[in-house]
Amino acid sequence: MKIRLDIFEGPLDLLIYLIKKDHLNVYDIPITQVVDQYLKFLEFMKLLDINIASEYLVMAANLINIKSKMLLPQPQEPQEDETDPRDELVKRLLEYEKFKEAAEFLRDKELERNKYFKRPAAEVSKGEVYIEASIFDLINAFKTALKEVPKSMFFEVVKDEFTVEEKIHDLLHLILEKGKVSLDELFSAAKNKLEIVVTFLAILELIKLKEIAAVQEEIFGPILITRSQIVYTST
Repeated sequence: MKIRLDIFEGPLDLLIYLIKKDHLNVYDIPITQVVDQYLKFLEFMKLLDINIASEYLVMAANLINIKSKMLLPQPQEPQEDETDPRDELVKRLLEYEKFKEAAEFLRDKELERNKYFKRPAAEVSKGEVYIEASIFDLINAFKTALKEVPKSMFFEVVKDEFTVEEKIHDLLHLILEKGKVSLDELFSAAKNKLEIVVTFLAILELIKLKEIAAVQEEIFGPILITRSQIVYTST
């Protein structure tokens, strides 16, 4: 089953996510660490049969090229015209963040006129407003839940007692009953790793259908799954 999600962001969003998650210095990116994590994310997306835009692969090639240059022996005396291979990437990341901040500012002004705040989130009950979790937060939580799993397992899901369709029904019933449930709780309740995979695929499908929302109380915090009663909050 090929998954196509509108909630996916671009490769620069993934890089910014990895840098912020590990509190890295964008002006001095540990390129080997970031490249390895980036490629692991792509590998996980492929295993899940998630559609990967070509821009992700282009960025992967660019990162590998930068990593290769960084590993080359450096001259003992720096050359006047010598540039850091990461410079162009850092410039792109900084420009992209400025662009996103400007877009958020304009969006904030538009929503302010409609008497709303600014970032999509789910209101579980009165006084509870959460930050919307990104697709990268979801994949990271899924990776943590699975730890190590054979690639062959991803192709055996349909043969198991659990199906995505049944899990979608179970999740909707659970969320309607409880209002909200933590992602960790859903993964912990799974009988085996195959059920974790099916649960994750069902969550992605329900988010795509806008039936549920994945939210956090704070950036990189635990993820809650709730009905998608959309409001807005600042980050």
